[in-house]
Amino acid sequence: MSPDPRDFSVVLGGPLFQLLRRARLTDDALLLLRKRIVVISLFAWMPLLVLSVLEGHFLSGSTPVPFLRDIEVHVRFLVAMPLLVGAELLVHARMRPLVRQFLERRVVPEAAIPRFDAAIASAVRLRNSVVAEALIIALVYGAGVVLWRHNVALDTATWYATPSSTGGLRPSLAGWWYGYVSLPAFQFLLLRWYLRVFIWARFLWQVSRIRLDLAPTHPDGAGGLGFLAILGSAFVPLALAHGVQLAGQIADRIFFVNAALPDFKAEVAVMVVFMLVLALGPLLPFAGQLAEAKRTGLREYGALAQRYVREFDEKWLRGGATDDEPLVGSGDIQSLADLGTGYERVQAMKLAPITKGMVIQIVVATVAPVIPLTLTMMPLEQLLKTLLRVLV
Repeated sequence: MSPDPRDFSVVLGGPLFQLLRRARLTDDALLLLRKRIVVISLFAWMPLLVLSVLEGHFLSGSTPVPFLRDIEVHVRFLVAMPLLVGAELLVHARMRPLVRQFLERRVVPEAAIPRFDAAIASAVRLRNSVVAEALIIALVYGAGVVLWRHNVALDTATWYATPSSTGGLRPSLAGWWYGYVSLPAFQFLLLRWYLRVFIWARFLWQVSRIRLDLAPTHPDGAGGLGFLAILGSAFVPLALAHGVQLAGQIADRIFFVNAALPDFKAEVAVMVVFMLVLALGPLLPFAGQLAEAKRTGLREYGALAQRYVREFDEKWLRGGATDDEPLVGSGDIQSLADLGTGYERVQAMKLAPITKGMVIQIVVATVAPVIPLTLTMMPLEQLLKTLLRVLV
């Protein structure tokens, strides 16, 4: 979409992107976001509403799990799906200037620029691959629907299906649309995000194979690669979408299958770890070069410091300074302090361009949607009193 291949983004391309452009639901800059969210979400959710009304499964009393009270389906298509679509614009805006930083900061040596450009070209080809998105569709209909029916769908009569005597589910009309249109559309968007993260991770891995020019004393504490942390916060909407989806599944099981929130501690923990790996894992391939740069920096700055302090001692403690040279105002002491600061900076150098703030943002975004479900364990008044006692 850009005449400059280095103006790269993992979300700007692919068959679905071209289809949305033809349908005038996006442009080359991923704008028209509100229109795109409304059309895609209503395409998945509105037919379920209409069909459940026509079949008499909309209101409470018509079935143990009516459409109106199915929290999972509403948060999936009206909250999580818009987040998946909206995250594209945020990641795109953060990534476009980010990739060029490798060259503008001269982290990639001039001799290695052809390899860097080749990594970008490879990522663009995979991003635009028709085969990749076709495989996602095949995976969705070959495994996604089956796994949902056997492992995720509620084992009770619902607006979308009723248990059959053979042990399976007998879908309603709304259930057919849910299982073969709405749910696959959501799963496609989700797996497409996983493909994009894979493309990003693969690109960074290829760049990490280049002998980079890292600066151990760089103020970002990551040898000059700290700019990569900017993209970590862009994955917060993706983490929030996963948290919302998980919260919806847990809520349905609490309200309709007599489960309790503590029963899902493992699921919540696994989701948090999964999102941390998804958002921060692509940055780990640089650990090897960063560790080597840190060792080299400690050795070289240690040798420089040793030489300086010896000469400093000889001059100011062993009588090397002339009588007319004043100690007050001398730049030697300031230079010694600056040298110590540089050495401490090398010692504090991180082995990955990951910040504590990135980790906190991802964890909070994943867990936050589940927190309101604590009200199923105790009334809001009691919860507030308990919180007040802790704070006071």
